[in-house]
Amino acid sequence: MARPVIAIVGRPNVGKSTIFNRIIGDRLAIVEDKPGITRDRIYGTGEWNGKAFSIIDTGGIEIDGEDEIMKSVRMQAELAIEEADVIIFMTDAKSGLTMSDEEVAQMLFRSRKPIVMAVNKVDNENRHDDIYEFYGLGFGDPIAISGAHGLGIGDLLDAAVERLPELEDDGYDDDVIRVALIGRPNVGKSSLVNALLGEDRVIVSNVAGTTRDAIDTPFEHDGQRYVLIDTAGMRKRGKVYESTEKYSVMRAMKAIERADVVLVLINGEEGIIEQDKHIAGYAHEAGKASVFVVNKWDAIDKDDKTMIRFSQNIRDHFLFMTYAPIVYLSALTKQRLHKLLPVINHVSEQHALRIQTHLLNDVVSDAVAINPPPSDKGKRLRINYVTQVATKPPTIVCFVNDPELMHFSYERYLENKIRAAFDFEGTPLRIFTRRKSDED
Repeated sequence: MARPVIAIVGRPNVGKSTIFNRIIGDRLAIVEDKPGITRDRIYGTGEWNGKAFSIIDTGGIEIDGEDEIMKSVRMQAELAIEEADVIIFMTDAKSGLTMSDEEVAQMLFRSRKPIVMAVNKVDNENRHDDIYEFYGLGFGDPIAISGAHGLGIGDLLDAAVERLPELEDDGYDDDVIRVALIGRPNVGKSSLVNALLGEDRVIVSNVAGTTRDAIDTPFEHDGQRYVLIDTAGMRKRGKVYESTEKYSVMRAMKAIERADVVLVLINGEEGIIEQDKHIAGYAHEAGKASVFVVNKWDAIDKDDKTMIRFSQNIRDHFLFMTYAPIVYLSALTKQRLHKLLPVINHVSEQHALRIQTHLLNDVVSDAVAINPPPSDKGKRLRINYVTQVATKPPTIVCFVNDPELMHFSYERYLENKIRAAFDFEGTPLRIFTRRKSDED
């Protein structure tokens, strides 16, 4: 099930990125007092009153901006508006209502999306009266907020979350493996879908996906049912949209959220670029089983070391995903295609794997005996017991005497020992540390 989407939209320099950072609790967006600093959409996830959502921070819209940067900013904002279920329209009490605000308002009226009106920089009671002129934009009661001081954020989220649609189940049985194909344009996502749906597959049906502009294709092979979620089919919006690589990110995120297994496609001819790392990072952060698929392998001049070198290059660039297996194939010629489905099956099993508590504790006890935790200021970490609390991804909680004594390097050591004992190939492994209470 894909999270609903909130987009923060407004003219430049009204404080959108500050609000975005407060909502997601991190500093992903660049915050600088300079118009146009947020040039691309930036994505995050948040939760309020038990309701999870994705959130987009857009660049400031300048309707009449004709330079290339502002054209790109405006285009990205329009795409974010198109993807959003609810839009937070940000204005600025300090500057007051401007012509640009009114022009952005007209754009938002055309979107026919639910709009929450926010007036930022209401930093004290004296400025509260400044919000009244924004009633004239026609979006109902403006909500006074201060990104700098964190005022009114709860009221803003109350209003936004109230307007979000309810999540709907996609209707597939639990034994169906949902496979999302992600990657930058022209890596061969659609070609791979077509190759997988060859004559030796049983195609069940083609149905429109619950995610806008994604196509769900159920099929069956050797008794296992799958659904391919192809994010490649995009609505045509003119050449400027077709030539922009970042337009597909939100749809890829929606597909990732619905998936059990994510295929991260890499163009074997072009090699790895920075955008590949960003796209793969979404799958990792979402806790999904993942497989690197190097496509167009038939088009590469190879020797007996080519695959080894390419694999090492992937490992060097994707240090955060060393658990993900790599499959080399050609969707066009179907070279090595037969290797992909068995890997998908395996990582899906690992993603759903649950380890008995006593087995986990045996492995961790042996790991501690071999390499005891280092002491910190005379105190030493003591791991009382561990237990797996969730699957998809496998999630393990370590109950200890003092969580602050668990250094990330020792947590990584324990993860490596657990992986060595139980595999978990293809899936992230979440490890949390909790203080053991007297009742435990």
